[in-house]
This record gives sequence, structure tokens and C-alpha cells, in this order.
Amino acid sequence: MTRVIDHIKNAKSPIFSFEILPPLRGNGMDTVMKNIETLREFDPKYINITTHRSEYEYKTTREGLYEKVAIRKRPGTIAVAAAVKSTFNISVVPHMLCSGFSKDETEYALMDLNYLGIYDLLLLRGDKAKHEASFIPDPAGHSHATELQAQVNDWNKGQLLDGASMKINQPFSYAVAGYPEKHEEAPNMASDLKYLKQKVDNGAEYVITQMFFDNQKYYDFVNLCRENDINVPIIPGIKPITLMNQMTVLPKIFSTVLPEDLVSALSKCTDNDQAKQVGVEWCTMQAKDLAAHGVPNIHLYSMMATKSCAAVAKEVF
Repeated sequence: MTRVIDHIKNAKSPIFSFEILPPLRGNGMDTVMKNIETLREFDPKYINITTHRSEYEYKTTREGLYEKVAIRKRPGTIAVAAAVKSTFNISVVPHMLCSGFSKDETEYALMDLNYLGIYDLLLLRGDKAKHEASFIPDPAGHSHATELQAQVNDWNKGQLLDGASMKINQPFSYAVAGYPEKHEEAPNMASDLKYLKQKVDNGAEYVITQMFFDNQKYYDFVNLCRENDINVPIIPGIKPITLMNQMTVLPKIFSTVLPEDLVSALSKCTDNDQAKQVGVEWCTMQAKDLAAHGVPNIHLYSMMATKSCAAVAKEVF
């Protein structure tokens, strides 16, 4: 299986990739597979698969008391990655998080992926838990993506956490996240770029950006990266808006700014069907402009909005 970084470096024109979510706990894979089948006609070179930490909920016991339990609403990232790779023969990129995971859990995940022949990763710190005011690392886990990188780098050398060694089939290749509008916790862009350079210097082979809706933000970000000797490919991640409420929800969750022209168009919508059409048109415009600027890869955050992503891809790829 060709590594993702090789797909990117060998691209003669922008390649297509997208992100999927594992099924909600208790659901099957049918919908996920149908969504991938829909987008497969546009020749995606890789598919990212999100990972989700456990969240705490309070449940009532038989005695009428409240019990705090941990529930992972979207389990199965590694199993989904294996199923997608096997079924479609497409490179898969499971996400790996610091948030909610111990170092031992990370090592077992790396071991499983190694056995499965999956060697591409996206390494992320991850978001805070919903019940937390700020990010709190797992007591036995990592606080920063750079620490997660160090564990993967040690694995690539065959070094396990307890000092034992392991014969690996081949090293993992991995990406990290970049933020054209700055990570929400970074005090400024200069600080954010300093840590991004550290991740690249430590072995990240490419960067996938957080979603953005103003391409100039991306172009400015790439220029700043190059000025700071961050010279790996920087892959733009974009998303078609599909719901009216995303006009306020997306900026809140992802700390992104929507251009006034997009806000104006969405404000005129009277239902979600109209908002979806605006989202497709805007995302298509972004993708065509990015392609015209020679990006090697356009990555769509589908969030399972398959029809909208297909509509965009049909116009660009």
C-alpha cells in the first residue's frame, strides 16, 4: 500500500481525500461503507478515520443512585480502518489522540495497526472532555502531541514502553494538524508556528489544516510556515456547510471565521436544503481556487455529508 506522503509528493494534480467518523456505538458499518462507495468514484487516495475519547455520563442505578460511567460513543477506529483498507484497497489514516488515552493504550493501538499493515497516522492532542473546562491529560497519557510523537518515534525504532524491543514491519508515517487561524489555546500565531515547526522537526511528514472558509487564510498560513522553515506539504482541509445552524456552531467549535459573503448567503436561507446548496457552492469555489493555486491534495471534512462532498468532488476531481 502506497504511503500517503508518497501520494502527496507524486501528485501531478490535486488528489482527493476525505475524513469519516466511525459509526455511533451500537450501529453497524453499512452506512459508512455506502458513503465511501459513493465517494470512491472520485479516486480518493486516502481516507482519514477519526478517533473519539470516552466521555463521562451519569446513569441511574437500580438503587436510585447516580453512577458516573465512561462511554465511548464512536468506538472502533482501528477496526473501521482495517475494514475500509481491506474492502476498498485505499490507504487509511486513523487518528491517534493524547486526549482520553493512556500510553499503554496507544502502544496497543500501534501494535494492532502494525499487525494489520496500516502505517499512516494523524497524531493529535485532541479536544478536552465535554465535562472539562480545559484540557486535562489522562494521568497515564500524554499532555501534548509532541509527546505522542516521541512515543511513535520510539516505536519506529522498535522500542516499547517497558524497555522491551519489537520487530516492526515498517515504521509509521504520520501527519500533524495545522491551524490557519491559530489554535484556540495558542496566545498568538508565532507561538503556534513554533510548536508546529517542532512537530515537523520531530518527524511529521505533512500537515493537514483545520477547516477554514477563507482561502486567503490558508495561503497566508502557508507563507508564514515557509518563512519559519516549515517546508513539508500543508494540506488544506475544507468542509461543505450542510445546516443553517452551522453558521454559528462551526465558528464556536472549530474557532474558524466565516467570510461575510458566506454569512450573508446563509442568512438568506430559509431551510437546510438551501443552506446545503450554499455550502456546496462555497466549498466548490474554495476547492477550485485551491486547485488553481497548485495544492497537491484537497481534503474534505465530510462529517458524513456524503452527497455534498460528492457534489463538490464532481466539479473538481
